[in-house]
Amino acid sequence: MERRKLGKSGLEAAPFAFGGNVFGWSADEATSFQLLDTFTSSGFNLIDTADVYSRWVPGNKGGESETIIGKWLKQSGKRSDVLIATKAGADMGQGVNTTKAYIIQAAEDSLRRLQTDYIDLYQTHYDDTRTPVEETLEAYAALIKAGKVRAIGASNMSAARLEESLKTGGRNGLPHYDTFQPEYNLYDRAGFEKTYMPLCEQYGLSVISYYSLASGFLSGKYRHEGDIEKSKARGKKALSYLDSRGLRILVALDKVADRYDSTPAGVSLAWLLTRPTIAAPIASATSVAQLQDIISGIQLQLDADAVHLLNEASAYE
Repeated sequence: MERRKLGKSGLEAAPFAFGGNVFGWSADEATSFQLLDTFTSSGFNLIDTADVYSRWVPGNKGGESETIIGKWLKQSGKRSDVLIATKAGADMGQGVNTTKAYIIQAAEDSLRRLQTDYIDLYQTHYDDTRTPVEETLEAYAALIKAGKVRAIGASNMSAARLEESLKTGGRNGLPHYDTFQPEYNLYDRAGFEKTYMPLCEQYGLSVISYYSLASGFLSGKYRHEGDIEKSKARGKKALSYLDSRGLRILVALDKVADRYDSTPAGVSLAWLLTRPTIAAPIASATSVAQLQDIISGIQLQLDADAVHLLNEASAYE
């Protein structure tokens, strides 16, 4: 299995990250265990979660995904075989917060739920612009020194704050971000490519993209307004992509998928892996069958003609 470097951290990930947002939400504990078993037995190792998953579910308070992953780690004995990437800073009832005291406490809470002594990749989930970047990095420095965090990353941060953080990292013993987690997919290209890709290339950040399938739209599941009933959780968002450009992308995906005997979802993920700076797109699954389809797509090797067709169909101004 190919491994891609996560910045300069020394960590290496197989080119697909399992999105743990479904654990404790649309995948119960038993299903989550099956998915994690299938994912790891297929040679993949990067599991992405966050402390806030899945606080949005009625009756949940956050931490459900980490708790399920922790139980699986203990039962499976695979802690040394995987990279656990989690996040802090999202609103857990106190508002977005990246102060030093909060980050350190959040890490302790995540470690307890994950039933592990260390987090491989700890990420700033949302940026608290009231907190100086130095203070947030000081929190990570303390966690790294204590052996509780191996590497750090960022997500949902303005380009200006990300660059400020990157310039600050490395000074006075402060750590630097090795990864960036943006929204990026075949439809949502402009925001990342125009603003963040140059920074990632300049500073050597590896990209772990979320919404890699555009809330399921790039799976080809949503082609008409009536398809919203296929998923109450994601249907409305997916249908926001149903414009002339979105339909053009679906046509190109169908053509490439037919040629490779694959699926639109598989081709979408394979395309991401041809893009500069991408280490591992994040995708979720709620059944083993869905996961196996994703895995087959990740293993595609698109040729130049296929990439050109997809680039042309998804071109933006």
